[in-house]
Amino acid sequence: MIRRRLFLTVAGLAAAFALLADSAAVARPRPPQGEQGGTVSALAAAVAAAKWRQGHERAILAEFADFLAIPNVARDQPNIERNAEALRAMLEKRGLAVQVLRDDDAPPLVVADVPGPAGARTIAFYAHYDGQPTDTLSWNGLPWTPVLRDPRGREVAIAGRGEIDPESRLYARSAGDDKGAILAMLAALDALKAARIEPAFRLRLVFEGEEEAGSPHLGAYLAAHPDVLRPDAWMICDGPVHQSGRILLGYGARGTTSVEMTVYGPLKGLHDGHYGNWVPNPAARLTRLLASLRDDNGRSTIPGFLNEVVPPTAAERAAVAAIPNVEPALRREFAIGSVEGSGESLNQALLRPAINIRGLAAGGVGERASNTIPTQARASIDFRLVPNQTPQTVRAHLEKYLAQQGWTVVTTEPDSATRVQRAKLVRLDWGPGYPAARTSMASPLSNEMTAILRALARDPVRMPTLGGSVPMYLFQQPRGTPAIILPIANHDDNQHAPNENLRLMNLWSGIDVFAAMFGGLAGH
Repeated sequence: MIRRRLFLTVAGLAAAFALLADSAAVARPRPPQGEQGGTVSALAAAVAAAKWRQGHERAILAEFADFLAIPNVARDQPNIERNAEALRAMLEKRGLAVQVLRDDDAPPLVVADVPGPAGARTIAFYAHYDGQPTDTLSWNGLPWTPVLRDPRGREVAIAGRGEIDPESRLYARSAGDDKGAILAMLAALDALKAARIEPAFRLRLVFEGEEEAGSPHLGAYLAAHPDVLRPDAWMICDGPVHQSGRILLGYGARGTTSVEMTVYGPLKGLHDGHYGNWVPNPAARLTRLLASLRDDNGRSTIPGFLNEVVPPTAAERAAVAAIPNVEPALRREFAIGSVEGSGESLNQALLRPAINIRGLAAGGVGERASNTIPTQARASIDFRLVPNQTPQTVRAHLEKYLAQQGWTVVTTEPDSATRVQRAKLVRLDWGPGYPAARTSMASPLSNEMTAILRALARDPVRMPTLGGSVPMYLFQQPRGTPAIILPIANHDDNQHAPNENLRLMNLWSGIDVFAAMFGGLAGH
């Protein structure tokens, strides 16, 4: 029989829970919601969730697989509607009051409430139900055909009986980012209902359908529905846990913006023997331009780019210094022989902005190569921002730098006359974006969550900011509402990539964590 590794080993906590050993004790009125009362309630909820989950794992996975089987790219409106309706049904099945908020043709925002005591604070738990676009050729299987595989890669039936190795993984688009978090929340609610445990606060679940498209309508939703979408605090349940495997609390997220850059050559492809060294080569020009934007350590060389950057605080630097060092293991996992950053750690590097060249296209290579000067060369650039940078300041600094280097910036396809009159033409197509955000690591909510996780014998990795981007700044408006990131997915879940997956132990652990938060966070 498989030896089960629970997030909370029930037997290991027996001594701590002598007073909670029977179901009647678990259902007694909760203790006063000071820190001690909150951690006791959190432990009771987590133990109840672990016991309940052991008997319902296959049912949880069956519901999860059904949800993952619905394609969920934000621009695919019919399937996004199917996802929203599936969420409504899943939430209503659990007795929650559900609202499906709409803004023209934007993907719906699905909101559900668990009522709390009169006067209690409202804490919203956020996740997104949309996923990254994908293809079918690069997957070992199909993106929206969920497959459960054991650690040796063998397919495992979801239906049936018997234990499932918790190191098995469920493969499908959005398994880790973010549908796994959604299912873990719903299963936690099921477990607490079975144990007759109710939150001391008003719990709100908020599920977005276009986060992977940059959340272009989220601000409008928040402004149009302040009575629903302005809680007292936010938990953002997006992303992976720390690479060490420890649970993570994130207090910030980098902002983002992007640009598609096109450099022009001749109007038609030309023989590079006849015209090379005379007709400018757009691929050569673009690569020189890109190389001038950052140095070998990844630091921006664009004049003024760092003007708005606010240095990390002493507390943030201390938190980074305390994060476990997993870099040797990551270098082996990624098969890289060197790193950028001139001696910085990975987490130190995340505290500064980044310029990432995420794609290049010019001419052909390999079997498609020809002796031709291409007509144009394109690059796709992703900027990761830190406080107090904004998409607007980044755009201004880049465009000023290009002008200083003799480039004429255009925003539409240039005609022949413009191409003749301008020696160096570059087209910029800017994508949407948003600024970075941070929540104080010393906030009361932070201390409360940290105490709950430590009571569960899970000392969290406390990260001042995550490397990825979520529109956290929107959640903080208009009065600095605290927002803390609480992810559950495994760090190697292939987020945004082919063969995305969720390790079952992370799903089971996530159920326990959400149950502890739902049962342990105070009402005031």
